[in-house]
Amino acid sequence: MEVINALGRRKRAVARIFVSEGTGKITINKRDLAEYFPSTILQYVVKQPLSKLDATEKYDIKVNIYGGGFTGQSQAVRLAIARALVKINPEDKAALRAEGFMTRDPRSVERKKPGQPKARRRFQFSKR
Repeated sequence: MEVINALGRRKRAVARIFVSEGTGKITINKRDLAEYFPSTILQYVVKQPLSKLDATEKYDIKVNIYGGGFTGQSQAVRLAIARALVKINPEDKAALRAEGFMTRDPRSVERKKPGQPKARRRFQFSKR
């Protein structure tokens, strides 16, 4: 099997991944998964598509990620892994879509409006 690549985005985070056959090693920005995401919850989020298809020990995954915070980055990696798994085996798409792994989350930060301190927050109203 040749190297399969895919892209995942969430908020400002962009994850480019390269999947090849291997032993289940996930490397993010030249660091191990547990070192890059110390939180077990974020490690679980990254591995969700693989565990859904029982493929945790089948593929080696190399990730280049930049932008955003750690939550957005982990969800970007999850989307990229799901897209790569569908490239490898298109029949898996229905199972991954049912879990919501194939959908790009469109939510992002709302811009700040002029004359306001934040996007929706107004300055305190003073009647007198």
